[in-house]
Amino acid sequence: MDTKQIQSILGSYLRAAASAVAALYMSGISDPKILANAFLAGLIGPLAKAVNPKDKSFGLGASK
Repeated sequence: MDTKQIQSILGSYLRAAASAVAALYMSGISDPKILANAFLAGLIGPLAKAVNPKDKSFGLGASK
C-alpha cells in the first residue's frame, strides 16, 4: 500500500465517523461519552468495507 492509498482509507474512516458525531451534535446531543460512541460507530461502515473480500478498492479484496 502506498501513502496515497493509506490517506484515502483514513479519510474515508474519518469522514464516516465525523458525520455520525456531527449528526448527533446538531440534534442537540452534547454528552461527550455519547459522541465518542457515535465516533466509534461511524467506523463500522468503513471497517465492513475493509474486511469485504469482494470490494476491490481497499482492504482484504484489494490487489496487492
